[in-house]
Amino acid sequence: MATLKLRAVGNSVGVVLPKELLARLNLVEGDSLQVVESQDGLLLTVVPQETEAQLDLGREMMRKYRETFAALAK
Repeated sequence: MATLKLRAVGNSVGVVLPKELLARLNLVEGDSLQVVESQDGLLLTVVPQETEAQLDLGREMMRKYRETFAALAK
């Protein structure tokens, strides 16, 4: 277990993960993590690259067909 501090990152606040933890979890800059809030605190889980690719595809489709989806939502 490690204690992490919140740090300013531009106009936001972020958490810096120690390089030992990143190496152990096989994570690199640019990987996506999902945060889940629970009664016990926060749970960080890795978003698999396959899932991230599917989400990107969905976002692209939503942008491309925004007007169609808006019309269907009425």
